[in-house]
Order: sequence, then structure tokens, then C-alpha cells
Amino acid sequence: MVQLIVGKKGKGKTKKVLEMVNNEITDAFGNIVYLDKGMDHMYELNNKVRLISVSDYGVANADEFVGFIRGIISQDHDLEHIYLDGFLKIACLEGTDRLEEIVGKLDSISENYQFKITASVSLDETELPEALKSKVIVSL
Repeated sequence: MVQLIVGKKGKGKTKKVLEMVNNEITDAFGNIVYLDKGMDHMYELNNKVRLISVSDYGVANADEFVGFIRGIISQDHDLEHIYLDGFLKIACLEGTDRLEEIVGKLDSISENYQFKITASVSLDETELPEALKSKVIVSL
């Protein structure tokens, strides 16, 4: 299942995601992974959360990003939740019209392997494709 936290840049999405991650880790039975564009939030995350800087791995487009997610899954059979901060940027979706398609692929992957994905998206809820509005859990 993919869930979205939406809002324009600077509205507090990252703060909300960090709060959710750190609250969830205390009750988690599996592993939690936090993907970001860099390591800026390393000291704000609980040390049990695996932080991955996507920019360190040369992900060049949205299809490679989906493959990157599949690679994480293949190495972590206890995966419970993946958080994607700055989803449009790390998934190379800025300036494209593939958001609905890629979220659909991630939704299918997460259902198949039974883990959750929560992504922060720098768009206003009104800018989302209609099919994605039901996935919004927080709108800032």
C-alpha cells in the first residue's frame, strides 16, 4: 500500500515524515527504511531506521528508481515500511507526467511483498491525478 503526504515545498512534509518514522520504530516488528536525496536527516532518525541516500546510487530515471526499490526488497525479507522523502526528486519524476504510473507500480510491489510505502510529494492535493487522491493521508 502506498500512502502520500502532500503539500507545497516548505509546508513541513519532511518534519511529518520524520515524526511518523520515529513513532513507528518503537512498535515495528520488521525493518524500516528511509530514502532521501542525501544524509541531512541522519541525526533526526532513530538509529534503528536504515537511511539510504538515493543520490549515492546513480538512479537516473523513474524506471531505475522502481528497480532500486526492488533491490532493497530482495535484500530485506523483514521489510515493514519504506518512507520516501522528496519522492518526486528521488524517483526522478519532477517535470514528468508519470507520477500515477510509478505510484501504481510501487503499490503493486508493496502489495505483493506485503510492506507499506509512505511518500512525501511536493504538490498540492489539487494538483494530484484524481486516481491518487484516495492515497493522501496528510495534506499540508
